[in-house]
Amino acid sequence: MKLAITGATGFVGSRLLTKARAAGHDIRALTRRPMRKRKGVEWVDGSLDNPESLARLVEGVEAVIHVAGVINAPDAAGFEAGNVSGTAAMLAAAEKTGVKRFVHVSSLAAREPGLSLYGASKARSEELVAASPLSTAIVRPPAVFGPGDREILELFKMAVRGIVLLPPRGRLSVIHVDDLARLLLALTDPAMPDALLEPDDGREGGWTHEQFGQALGRAVGRRVMTLSTPRSILRLAARLDGLARGKLAKLTADRVSYFCHPDWTVHPSRGVPDALWMPAIGTEQGLADTARWYRSEGWL
Repeated sequence: MKLAITGATGFVGSRLLTKARAAGHDIRALTRRPMRKRKGVEWVDGSLDNPESLARLVEGVEAVIHVAGVINAPDAAGFEAGNVSGTAAMLAAAEKTGVKRFVHVSSLAAREPGLSLYGASKARSEELVAASPLSTAIVRPPAVFGPGDREILELFKMAVRGIVLLPPRGRLSVIHVDDLARLLLALTDPAMPDALLEPDDGREGGWTHEQFGQALGRAVGRRVMTLSTPRSILRLAARLDGLARGKLAKLTADRVSYFCHPDWTVHPSRGVPDALWMPAIGTEQGLADTARWYRSEGWL
């Protein structure tokens, strides 16, 4: 197929691009910065707020995989622009040119829109996709990990030091980035019905925070102590991060609200049919492989 991908320069998108090329697809990918030439990939200079570039991106493609989005912003306007307006612009471009399938990468955060500005913006993006006349699939990944990810890197660094600070007690689901990429490609078939899916690593009931912290320790070859961090401490840390880094702060009040929710496990009723896709990378092995990659790149 000929596919259009947004977010192809980011963590999930770059792994998706590699998987798509390995599967023989021709790709047109949106980028804001110059990219090296790559066989089978046509880079389109532009952005989600540039309709002309989006028209070039989707012209003649059979399916769109919309990965691009904002996971951290200083205010509601930032999330609105990146996740809601950006999705609306992509849908408009795809509808105008007759794209047959639109695959939208959302987040489990959309399930609890009242918890965070991020989750609210993702929920609104889902509403736009669901209302589109296009054939669509919405994917709500849980925590995504794998080589190249900087979001979970700090947890690996803590594991190396022997103490992993975690949010208050709760559970989470996770998925390896390559498994997620395979699912996104499997969903590009225009003959498939519309779907809302929550994939994970196949671990029933997900992981407690403590279990995941211990798994991180095994991945880096260390016995670790896991500590549940009270919400009040996380809020204080967010204020300090804001004072230190301003708009570049990684820990914000919005993220604290998200992190402290006790249940970020996927819902079984929204699981992916086994005939379509099954996770292939066990989380224990995936974490170990990720740790080795971090070390090889000098990140850990």
